[in-house]
Amino acid sequence: MTISPEQKLSSLNLVLPPPPKPAGQYRPARLVGNMLYLSGQGPRNINGEFLTGRLGNELSVEEGYMAARNTGLQLLAVAKDVLGDLSRIEAVVKVAGMVNCEENFTEHAAVVNGCSDLFVEVLGDKGYHTRSVAGMNSLPLGMILQIDAIISIKD
Repeated sequence: MTISPEQKLSSLNLVLPPPPKPAGQYRPARLVGNMLYLSGQGPRNINGEFLTGRLGNELSVEEGYMAARNTGLQLLAVAKDVLGDLSRIEAVVKVAGMVNCEENFTEHAAVVNGCSDLFVEVLGDKGYHTRSVAGMNSLPLGMILQIDAIISIKD
């Protein structure tokens, strides 16, 4: 028997947050054909406020990893809102992560692994993806990181 992504989330004691509302003139997601494009999301607390800070001197790699994992849940929440069922995901195609960090910080990939690991844990082989990561000297509203994704949807 195949376990659904929603069942997998439950078995990991993870709950999808409410899908975030746009903070500007854009949509959180756009479905074009069988491709779902997810706008950049950042980590949020239980009240929906962005978690802020910079990697390097202020935040540890472990804290960044957990922020990226949190952001992965935000992205899955948006996907579920659009698709109704995460089982419609055929594959996570691409993830791009931007890390708010000090100039000398070099562990961007270790931070964004929080999101990548979450996708694989929840979606199995469908969660493996191509990826880009980069360091930024600032991000909107001071958020720790921002991640967007492109997902292929089953016909």
